[in-house]
Amino acid sequence: MAERQFNRFNGRTRRRWSGSGYAPKRKVCSFCVAKAKTIDYKNPSKLQQFITDRGKITPRRKTGVCARHQRTLAIAIKRARHLALLPYVAAHLYQVAGQA
Repeated sequence: MAERQFNRFNGRTRRRWSGSGYAPKRKVCSFCVAKAKTIDYKNPSKLQQFITDRGKITPRRKTGVCARHQRTLAIAIKRARHLALLPYVAAHLYQVAGQA
């Protein structure tokens, strides 16, 4: 039985990927910049920036918040939801579900 060659580029030169040269700007944690000690759940206007129009918590890679502040931010958003300061689900989803 002959030994198989799995290298696609055997005997040929490999093509190098040149890339576009785009390097995304590093996001900085807005809470670290402001030197915030706590994230207040009683401030829904500030927390509203970190939830989507559907009511989901936005991930770190999108907002640029550091890991420590993301954990406290998630807890603050959940507390604000529990006290009805923030919605669990967006209002337009209630209307769509009610018509069906």
